[in-house]
Formats: sequence, C-alpha cells, structure tokens
Amino acid sequence: MGRWICCLCSRAADSLMLLLVLAVSCNPSLEATALPSTPHVKPSYSFGRTFLGLDKCNACIGTSICKKFFKEEIRFDNWLSSRLKLPPSYLLSYSGNYTDDAKSWRLVDITRLTTKYQHDQADKRICTALLKTRTCSLERALRRTTRVQKWLRAKRLTPDLVQGLSSPMLRCPSQRLLDRIVRRYAEVPDAGSIYMDHLTDRDKLRLLYTLSVNSHPILLQIFPDVEGWPFPRYLGACGRLVVSASTRPLRDFFDAAPEVAADLALQLLAVLRSMGTNDLNYFFYFTHVDAGTFGVFNNGHLFIRDASTLGIIDKEEGSQLIDDQQEYKDIFSCLTVDCPSAVVSCDSIREKQSLVMVCQELLPKLLKGKFLQPIQGKIDGFLQHCADGFTNDQGVDDAVAKLAELLKPLRSCDSRFAYRYPDCKYSDKY
Repeated sequence: MGRWICCLCSRAADSLMLLLVLAVSCNPSLEATALPSTPHVKPSYSFGRTFLGLDKCNACIGTSICKKFFKEEIRFDNWLSSRLKLPPSYLLSYSGNYTDDAKSWRLVDITRLTTKYQHDQADKRICTALLKTRTCSLERALRRTTRVQKWLRAKRLTPDLVQGLSSPMLRCPSQRLLDRIVRRYAEVPDAGSIYMDHLTDRDKLRLLYTLSVNSHPILLQIFPDVEGWPFPRYLGACGRLVVSASTRPLRDFFDAAPEVAADLALQLLAVLRSMGTNDLNYFFYFTHVDAGTFGVFNNGHLFIRDASTLGIIDKEEGSQLIDDQQEYKDIFSCLTVDCPSAVVSCDSIREKQSLVMVCQELLPKLLKGKFLQPIQGKIDGFLQHCADGFTNDQGVDDAVAKLAELLKPLRSCDSRFAYRYPDCKYSDKY
C-alpha cells in the first residue's frame, strides 16, 4: 500500500513538473523571470578593412599595430561618446587615444600618408597602367613590374633599387643610409642586419610602397626620438594608417604669448642646426616647409611633425646615385596625385636652404608684432636678412646668431615649458 502511494506521488510530481515546463514555454514573460538574463554586451565598433586600408595590402604601410585597433586599445576621440562611430574616411589625420594597460591613455596622431582620395586615384592609376582595368588586385599588378621583381631577388637594398622614387629622402641615397633603413625597419621583427633575408616578399613590397608614397614613417623609424632625434615616436601602422605620438602643429602657436613665441623660435633654430650638424654626419634639408611641418608636444618641446619633405645627404659617403640615374621613371615614381615635375640635382642643394625657408615662411608669422620697439624692429631686420639668403647667403649665419641672442632673454622659465623646467632655474644655458 505504501509503495503504491509513493508511486502515485512520484507520478503526480512528474506531471506537475511537465505542466510547469509547458507553461514556461508558452509564456515568454514567465520565461524571462524564470531564466537568468544574459549579460549586457558593451557596444563596440567593428572596423572595416576599407577604412584602415587593409583591403589594399600588401600595397600598404604595415600591420604592426592592427591588434591595438581591434582590441580598442587605440580609439578615435569620438569613441569616448556612447555612439561609437568612426570619423570620415576622407580626412588626412585624426586625433586618437592609445593605451597599454586599458587604464592610462595618451594622445596619438593617426594619419594617412596621402588623403584617401589621392590613394584611390593612385590605385586606379596602377590598375589602368599595368592591367588596363579600372580595378584590380594591386599586389598582383605591382608584382609584375620590373622594380618589384628586382626587389624580390635582392639580398641588400642598393641605390639602383630606389632610383627614380619621388621621396626627397632618396634623392641622393648612400649605401649607409639604405642599410640603416633595412636594419631599423620597424614593421618586421628586428634582425639587426643590413641584408634583407629577414624580409618576406610581402615585407619588401610594403617597404617599397611606403618609400614610394611618403617616407615620413620610415624617417621616424630609422631616426627615433629615444636617440635624441627631433621626431615624434613611431608606434606602428595598420593598413594605410600610421600611428605616432601626438603633437600640436606650429600654426596653433602663431598667436601665442611673446615668451612662448620666443622659446619656440629658438627651438626651431636649434633643430635646424642639429639637422645640419650631428654625430652621424648626415645633412638633413627641407624641400618645403609650412605651418604643419613642425609640432609642439604638451611639455612645450618642438619636433618635426611632418618629415615627408625632408631630404638627406650623407656627408660621410656622399651620394651613390648619379644624376642620369635619377631620371629613371616607372609606376613607383608617381604613386601620389602631386608628382614632382623635375628632379633636383644633389649638387644643387644649398647648405642654408632650410634656414632660409623657415625665415621666409614660419618665423615671421610666429614673431610678428610680439615685442616692443626697438626689439621688434631688430627682430624683423634679422629675419629679412635671413630670408634674402637665396639671393645672397652671405651673413645668414651671422643674422641668425644675432636673432638667437636677442630672443634668449625674452623667453621665460616656468612650468609652461616642462621640457626644460625646472632645469632652466639652475643653468646659464637658458
């Protein structure tokens, strides 16, 4: 009798459980309360390969920092809002934030080597010129060229492999400079070798593409800031975007206080002096300067923000590319919209070239009307003497030296200039 009662109770319990399950399955509201809710997923932006330029690889800059983008350890400024939207793709540069620990963030510049429109036009030019089509696989098209075939076979980067490229850095190349490029190319594991054995075919194409479009990121890699060179730190590349330490362009300081303007002018003259005379015996010169060429860090330190117009002459080895070799042209000689019309001879580069350009284009805008007379009149006079250096370079150094002496007591020593404060309190140097 007892066993029958237990069996009846068990069957009743099973029936009750079955009814409960059926009720839950038929009633969504009951199901929501009975089952635990799934955790809320933080909204995240899924990068498109097109925005980054990864769809163009290996005709791109590199992939060393892509993981940072995909893990949201590099964010554009508007990512700080709830609506995670990427900025317009047609911009040349973006302000961003970078982290290594997801807690502390620092400002970075995210830039393209040319505008997306210029990139797209160059891509169409490649397909039209090499494959006679409007669209194509850029890598497949470029691999057919004589230059790429020579690069893929080469064991060492030699002057003949870069002849005809539009970059000012490669206008007068030495073997010592080219070896430095291979040895310090940051988009591949460091091998410390002048030979290209550690570069895959993909790596060689990316290096060639970068040098052909804009040598700015290469200069940041081979002359790093940690060794005292006046360039922002190179952090990496993803597709056709390059990430480096953030600086404010010099144009933002044209309306700065007189003491700030005097400090920046002195730093600018010091940078040009160091680029002409340095321990490695390289002579750096600009082919063009504007208000975005130089930038200023948050600590007041001035750096070269855009190195795309910077040329290099090796005073130790000299150029190993004769002028008739420079006239060599192929598709890599013009991978931007604004292609150079004529090649400048290495012998025509003047020692005072950069100094005169800065005196013409930047220092007058930085120092104009900042000081009382007669100081302002003397500053304007020295600047005019320097700016006339293209017609008469006699006395340019003397005018610049007098300008520097005039500006030194006009700058101040306070926390706005963190790069030299509080050292300036205890040193006659400042």
